[in-house]
Amino acid sequence: MKKILFVFALFGTLACNNSPEENSVNTETPEVASEEKDTIPNFGIVIHGGAGTILKENMSDSLEQEYKSKLEEAVRAGHAVLERGGTSIEAIEQAINIMENSPLFNAGKGAVFTNAGTNELDAAVMDGETLNAGAVAGVTTVKNPIDLAIAVMKNSEHVMMIGEGAETFAEEQGMELVDPEYFFTENRFKSLQRIKDSEKTQLDHDDQKTAFLDPYIKDSKFGTVGAAALDKQGNLAAGTSTGGMTNKRWGRVGDVPVIGAGTYANNKTAAISGTGWGEFFIRGVVAYDISALMEYKGLSLQEAAEEVIQKKNVELGGNGGIIAIDHQGNVAMEFNTAGMYRAKMNRNGELEIGIYGEEE
Repeated sequence: MKKILFVFALFGTLACNNSPEENSVNTETPEVASEEKDTIPNFGIVIHGGAGTILKENMSDSLEQEYKSKLEEAVRAGHAVLERGGTSIEAIEQAINIMENSPLFNAGKGAVFTNAGTNELDAAVMDGETLNAGAVAGVTTVKNPIDLAIAVMKNSEHVMMIGEGAETFAEEQGMELVDPEYFFTENRFKSLQRIKDSEKTQLDHDDQKTAFLDPYIKDSKFGTVGAAALDKQGNLAAGTSTGGMTNKRWGRVGDVPVIGAGTYANNKTAAISGTGWGEFFIRGVVAYDISALMEYKGLSLQEAAEEVIQKKNVELGGNGGIIAIDHQGNVAMEFNTAGMYRAKMNRNGELEIGIYGEEE
């Protein structure tokens, strides 16, 4: 009997000695994994490729796939920079370069034409940590205007440079310069001709104001590419690049290079890049207004974006959209047009791509 009791006692002791170790493996491993995940610094990137009357019924399956593939390529490139510890400035530059080099978007290679049949490009960048910024306007030979905007920010005491002076600076900085013919694309040139023909027809029959009712002219104000990012160091940055408005005259400059209008970043709030009818983004100081509503009124990024894009911009008479990321990694992709080319990726590598409106 004593032997039996001894065996049971020994078995019980062994069971008691083993179970805590087993339990520690089963219960602590998920907690450790969760803690390790929480120690990964937050980061993310969001991009846009322009907003406007973008309707699925007007888009072929092949063209839709082209846009989605290029958006994915751009956002993944920026995300890769962030993932390996690169800065938010470096990330947005990588993403925007890819879109500038594609004829799909109204920036760089795919820039629209002015009334004179030329291509005049604008770009801007802002560092949310220092509030330093750089911008260029009306350049015609710089392959990647966002690179020049960054050079203005980093390597000069100025914020904005224009035209020939900006191109001289670009040459001194070793930027890649191209012949203006590089920016020629057949579809953009045909768009200019359609707008001119439509404008002339309407002006022949009605007063000048009716020219602005034509759908080609209305959408000629949209385009632009942009990116906003939060890096592992907690710093925000935003950048935007555009060919401007189709059929623009007299050296017109839109909102993109106007800091606070189409581009803004502040570590206290968010990094924002806009796309839309530039004149109204300038008048409404759209990008800064979103930041100000967050800083002074305590609104969330999404609340501020909705207030500005869905209410204030519309009441003013403008339209377009923004992409933004705040200092906590929250993202907004808000627009009041039929569609906006857009994509985002977070620290977990989760990808989201969109083109059209609510149906997505």
